[in-house]
Amino acid sequence: MALLEINQLNRRFGGLQAISEVSFAVEPGIIKAVIGPNGAGKTTLFNLIAGSLPPSSGTIRFRNEVISGLQPFQIARRGISRTYQNIKLYPGMTALENVMIGRHIQSRTGFIAGMLHLPWTRREEAQVREHCLGLLEMLEIADLAEVEATSLAFGQQRAVELARALAMEPQLLLLDEPAAGLNIYETAEVGRLISKINSQGITVLLVEHDMSLVMDISHEIVVLSFGRKIAEDLPLQIQQNPEVIKIYLGEEEKEDAQG
Repeated sequence: MALLEINQLNRRFGGLQAISEVSFAVEPGIIKAVIGPNGAGKTTLFNLIAGSLPPSSGTIRFRNEVISGLQPFQIARRGISRTYQNIKLYPGMTALENVMIGRHIQSRTGFIAGMLHLPWTRREEAQVREHCLGLLEMLEIADLAEVEATSLAFGQQRAVELARALAMEPQLLLLDEPAAGLNIYETAEVGRLISKINSQGITVLLVEHDMSLVMDISHEIVVLSFGRKIAEDLPLQIQQNPEVIKIYLGEEEKEDAQG
């Protein structure tokens, strides 16, 4: 059974059809990428899955439960977490504290109560801290736990954001352009970390523009263009798909003309 099922999904903004009749499934344990030119509807699709936007029509099922139309916190509690293209860390807080914020969904009393050091929350706070330190260790940045998060290098901030998303214990991790703003070495490192996360049994759905990263780590790829799905296949087949080649060559020609 598929972990995530998208069926005939539509989203309109006034007269603009941002997502049109999109259907695909994500099997458990894989890395699946969503690619396409600028304006293809990729981030809108993620916002629909995560609950930031309601669909105009169609359904989203997670673990065979309809989640389309639920609030983001309800979807997160069911086992879906996400990162954003623009890193959203809390300034004035350490890397560890930023990760601990992500853990509040799984804690009984919540992160804020833990920060107040109320007597009945101290044991749970210690457990949250230990769990989050373990995530930083897994992502190889435990030595940065007590460093103010927004002072870290961009690639390290991305790792903190990944750890925070993992603190929610997701079954499905949505990554919105994880390589955005990274140099070639940082991109390779993030790709390695995503594969490491996937090896822990976490299913990954990512939107990404860096085709080298996509082809290196993805098991399957969905291609969107103007809000429609035009292809879905294995990476090698996607690379050889004439329609995919056509839209990407068209995008390159447009960029060259603008340049």
